[in-house]
Amino acid sequence: MSSPTPAPNARSAIRFRRPSRRTLAVLGVIAALLVLLVLLWDWNWFKPPVEAVVEARTGREFEIAGDLDVDLGRVITVTADRLRLGNPEWSAHADMATTERLVLQFEFWPLLIGRLRLPELRLLRPDVRLETGPEGGPGNWDFGFDDDGGEPLQLRRLWVDEGRLRFEDARSETAIDIELASQEASKAGAAPSMALEGSGEWSGNEFSLEGTAESPLELQDTERPYRLDLRARAGATRAHARGSLIDPFRLRDFDVQFALSGRNLAHLYPLLGLALPDSPPYSVDGRLTRDGTTWHYDTFTGKVGQSDLGGSAAVTTGGERLFFKADLVSDRLDFDDLAGFVGAAPDAEGEQLDPVLAAQAAEQAARGKVLPSHPYQLHKLRSMDADVRLRARRINAPDLPIDDMDAHLLLEAGLLRLDPLNFGIAGGEIRADVRMDARRDTIHTRVKAALRQVELARLFPDVELAKDTVGRLAGSFNLAGTGNSVAAMLASADGDVAVGMGRGEISNLLVELAGIDIYETVKYLIGKDRKVPVRCAFADFGVKQGVMDSRALAFDTTDTIIVGKGQIDLGEETLDLELRPRPKDRSILALRSPLHVGGTFADPSFRPDFARLGLRGAFALALGSIAPPAALLATLELGPGEDSNCGGDYAK
Repeated sequence: MSSPTPAPNARSAIRFRRPSRRTLAVLGVIAALLVLLVLLWDWNWFKPPVEAVVEARTGREFEIAGDLDVDLGRVITVTADRLRLGNPEWSAHADMATTERLVLQFEFWPLLIGRLRLPELRLLRPDVRLETGPEGGPGNWDFGFDDDGGEPLQLRRLWVDEGRLRFEDARSETAIDIELASQEASKAGAAPSMALEGSGEWSGNEFSLEGTAESPLELQDTERPYRLDLRARAGATRAHARGSLIDPFRLRDFDVQFALSGRNLAHLYPLLGLALPDSPPYSVDGRLTRDGTTWHYDTFTGKVGQSDLGGSAAVTTGGERLFFKADLVSDRLDFDDLAGFVGAAPDAEGEQLDPVLAAQAAEQAARGKVLPSHPYQLHKLRSMDADVRLRARRINAPDLPIDDMDAHLLLEAGLLRLDPLNFGIAGGEIRADVRMDARRDTIHTRVKAALRQVELARLFPDVELAKDTVGRLAGSFNLAGTGNSVAAMLASADGDVAVGMGRGEISNLLVELAGIDIYETVKYLIGKDRKVPVRCAFADFGVKQGVMDSRALAFDTTDTIIVGKGQIDLGEETLDLELRPRPKDRSILALRSPLHVGGTFADPSFRPDFARLGLRGAFALALGSIAPPAALLATLELGPGEDSNCGGDYAK
């Protein structure tokens, strides 16, 4: 049996042949060609297909007018010069965005598995123009992209040199031009922040903006607060916002300290849609937050004119009209600062008043009238709804003895109510209910008011003779009129006005002066004045087409009764009242005659009937020429006055 053939050597079975010299030469040539291709490749060949892809994706013209270059590696860098992205057809401007240079980096290996990670994007002199669409349509920034649910693009760093951002909204007369530039972050590893400065028009008002904000890349994290510190000015209105926003593109959550100041609160109407009354210069600072469609301005403090003001306010959007709700408190309210509520120009007291209001005040003074004639603006009263309460703990009103105020204003679709409108006055109160219906072209107004427990002495605090007066006033006002200003409303008013006082005391010297009783007046001036009991006083007027006609007018003391009659014309602002003193005691040197209250609201007059005084004086001189003691007969008052029939209602 023959022996088996030996197996071949295992090592020789797996041995590779060494490449031939010819093979090595071919591989070397291929490698050299690849290196040469990379070195000499002109990436501009890719511009047409890139432009075509962008145009197909956006529906806009796209052009790379300069060079396109790519640096390969683990991080690929794409550089493109003079880029242009067109606007939609409805825009009057050809370009939406241009930039001198774009430098974009992206990581190569994540790209192989479908992830786009961009370490950095740099832009040199980018110019972006944002425009709102015609007739409320989408703006030019809306490309109609659908969210495909894929992984979002990850951009880690954005750097902008000499950037420009423009925003235009022709319907609201808004055009803003902002310069922006990146600046190094204060913390290592943080994205560069952005400095902004710009100007233009906001709602037809001159506008400017400056400040800093975090990198726009921080907006990608919708759960992380986005911090900013910006100052803006529109006309004479200034705003300062500092704090943080969360997901601001969706306006999801704001938490910003927001300061606002200006010459006139009414200027906020074209800017924010808030129909507020004219005011003197103001400044407030508070916390601005958002809850759904409601913006809250809480715990704010500040000043309006000479008044301090604090509280909370909220504006709800999304309905047929804005809804403004506020709870306001003032520890010291200057009464002149409320003038705008009645259509009058407020007193700036040394501050720079809005020029329009200053001209309005000058016009009112030139007219020589007191009642405000500036008309309410109907479109403002109809533009928003409101629920506002204002409480003033102390009121500064040098010419009026007003102590405090509590007002509740309700406005709905042009129907305004002040219910209640309460004033503390001279130890008593005025409780009023005002209704203004501005749903028609001419405002219909109704005022109901009650005067209670007003102290007569405190009503005239600067009159020396009235300091010891004892008595309380009460009354009622019921007026209705039409007109778009306070002056027009009162000039057409119909209704009733009644004021009265029950029992009390008054200076006898004041009574004798009113009756021009020389003897009694001298007696109390030389001696000691005494108080005279007041039985009652009342004034009752019927009002027709702005003219107040007296129905009953009397002031009754145990010494004298003064009765009167006459008219007060609210339209012409004139007084025409006659007061007849009838003493109840005997007196010599009494030149009794009617007293006439006349003139205008701006310049009233109080004088005796000089014709009758002259007749009595001439009679006294004639008697004196016969026998000097007989002259006293002409001034002798036999006291024919009688007690009036005082009602008990005014004593309450």
